[in-house]
Amino acid sequence: MPGLVKTPPEAPPLRISMPETPTQRSEPVNIKTPSPSSLPKKPPSPSPSSRSKKKTPETPTNPALSEASLDNPDLGPFLLKLARDTIASGEGPTKALDYAIRASKSFERCAVEGEPSLDLAMSLHVLAAIYCSLGRFEEAVPVLERAIQVPDVARGPDHALAAFSGHMQLGDTFSMLGQVDKSISCYDQGLQIQIQTLGETDPRVGETCRYLAEANVQAMQFDKAEELCKKTLEIHRAHSEPASLEEAADRRLMALICEAKGDYESALEHLVLASMAMIANGQDNEVASIDVSIGNIYMSLCRFDEAIFSYQKALTVFKSSKGENHPSVASVFVRLADLYHRTGKLRESKSYCENAMRIYSKPVPGTTAEEIAGGLTEVSAIFESVDEPEEALKLLQKAMKLLEDKPGQQSTIAGIEARMGVMYYMIGRYEDARSSFESAVAKLRASGERKSAFFGVVLNQMGLACVQLFKIDEAAELFEEARGILEQECGPCHQDTLGVYSNLAATYDAMGR
Repeated sequence: MPGLVKTPPEAPPLRISMPETPTQRSEPVNIKTPSPSSLPKKPPSPSPSSRSKKKTPETPTNPALSEASLDNPDLGPFLLKLARDTIASGEGPTKALDYAIRASKSFERCAVEGEPSLDLAMSLHVLAAIYCSLGRFEEAVPVLERAIQVPDVARGPDHALAAFSGHMQLGDTFSMLGQVDKSISCYDQGLQIQIQTLGETDPRVGETCRYLAEANVQAMQFDKAEELCKKTLEIHRAHSEPASLEEAADRRLMALICEAKGDYESALEHLVLASMAMIANGQDNEVASIDVSIGNIYMSLCRFDEAIFSYQKALTVFKSSKGENHPSVASVFVRLADLYHRTGKLRESKSYCENAMRIYSKPVPGTTAEEIAGGLTEVSAIFESVDEPEEALKLLQKAMKLLEDKPGQQSTIAGIEARMGVMYYMIGRYEDARSSFESAVAKLRASGERKSAFFGVVLNQMGLACVQLFKIDEAAELFEEARGILEQECGPCHQDTLGVYSNLAATYDAMGR
């Protein structure tokens, strides 16, 4: 079964930032969920009326007094500053949340009717960021939906940038909730506002195009991603020196898109050009990462000797620069294990698998759960291919456990559950297979991937599990839905579509139709 396409390792993660002022937001929102421990610590802001050290003002306990004070136009900026200072001082986001809520209410009350308030929009951005830092993404959504209604783009660049920031932050929040279709829609609206304000060839528009292209890759909308990435390349070539780091990053993303579409020769061309740019800029570790990607392309083209050479080059650099036990080293071990398995050298393959598992079982400090889960998933695929489904299942279960509490990982978890469903089916545990597929389907529907070919394949697999459980009517419904999706995404002559036709025909026969 096909796996989910990942964002390239060099792509920036989705993060939510605390905005400063609308006029300072000239680039795409850098999303980062702030945590008190990661922010620089400084003492609480002193009282404006005295230089002596005083405690941070407490929220008034009298609700009537508190509500009445919100009409003071000086209170909103003061409370907003307190919210920022509280986060920065390490006191925690809960108290900052109270200040931010009251600041937003004060700005709302003091706003002049018919005059959009950028201060209100800014306070709502900060409030949403605090909600996200607390993991309360659902509550951040209506705040940001209100924030994007405040600016009037026709009033100039300040309002346009506030609207752009709001759309991008809302898109990031939807992404953390796994609602990929809504996320991409928000990014697209933000891009249109930015183009309207800055023009189509501004470098900042190029950055947003790449950001949106990465989101489309995650949603497996590769044609749209390719269109956006080409536009990014054109903009960066116009504004940057030849062989710039920006162009190299664009080409790596384009290579990922071409690989996903099966255009391996084009992918290889982009990777070679990206590697040359990185060499020119002295980026040895990035060159090694590109060598891994080049090895992957060579393996897809069955050019195994060249693939081994690329992997070994990367392995040497990673070991010397990052250490023997770094997850980057483990990832190369996994690729070599897969290559040797494909070429029938099972002893070498098993040895590289063991080396990778040794690193993943005792990760070095700084290794993320996502890195370990990704590695375990790749190793499980090798165990699956050597007909060891039980061992593959154990690794997939570990990977899913690592990701289950991580926001924004719903699509990845759905992919793992689909793989587990296949494993259960292979060993005859059809009820467990159906449950895994059902959970994966629910997550993919919620994340907006109901039109992807991968979703159609999962529906087909779930239908097969239902057939084994004699749930013929349910199987027929699943096959019919899968047929509609795969005909649209792959065409009627694709092997996956033909497989669904065969399954559906057999099901109709069993139903007497």
